[in-house]
This record gives sequence, structure tokens and C-alpha cells, in this order.
Amino acid sequence: MAITFQSQLSAFNLKHKQALRKWLSALVTGEKKIPGDINFLFTSDEELLEINIKYLNHNTYTDIITFDSSFGNTVAGDIMISVDRVRDNAAKFKVDTAEELHRVMAHGVMHLCGYKDKTKVQSTLMRKKEDTALKKLKAFIS
Repeated sequence: MAITFQSQLSAFNLKHKQALRKWLSALVTGEKKIPGDINFLFTSDEELLEINIKYLNHNTYTDIITFDSSFGNTVAGDIMISVDRVRDNAAKFKVDTAEELHRVMAHGVMHLCGYKDKTKVQSTLMRKKEDTALKKLKAFIS
């Protein structure tokens, strides 16, 4: 099992990497699943837009794209996050950028755990999972 963080942005520096690994692993085990290889890639709006067009045929900006490679009960995949979109959304929702980033990271992990967000009911459950995850994060970063 490995949770990795990579950035294509020289100005982006993820803080508390070891604590975040433990937190993300705990989110997976909290869902009664086994953490596998989960790779986070932090990138720009333009890079993520290209991926969105190429692989999903969506010509829109997004904060996250999750590629699920889970198998059996093991959670694995690649999670690509637009740091630009996270910053814009943090300002829009009047929350700290780090909090929004952590919410998006938890969102990606919940997708890998099998949660969807296409319907209103699914989105409501996903938001609850994100809120719970953010509360748990405080025990890992303090």
C-alpha cells in the first residue's frame, strides 16, 4: 500500500504529507476496505481540462478527476486535482484553501470506495462523507 503525492506545479507545496497519508488510509479502512496504491496528482486547470476532454469527453473545468483501479476490497487509483479550481472554490465558498483541498482529497477517496455523486441523494451522502472526513482530519493534524 502506498499513498503518493505528486505536483506539476512548482508553486504548490502540500503540507503534512505523512499525517495526510494516515488520514486517507483511515478513511479507506473506515469504509471496511483495504488501502492499496492511491496516487494524487496536483495540477492546473488547463492540464485537468485536457484530461477531462481526452478521457471523459467533458469540455469543462473541474476540481477533481478520479481514475478507479480498485480490485476486490482493495481501494486503488489515481486522483487528479486542479489546484486552481480548489483555490477558486475556496474563495467562492468562503473557506480556507487547505480545507477545500482536503475536502476534495476526501471526495476522491470516497469515489474510490464506491460512492457516487450523480444524483441529489448521492451528492448529499458524499457531502456527509466529506464533512465526517474533515472532522477526522483534526485528529491527524494538530
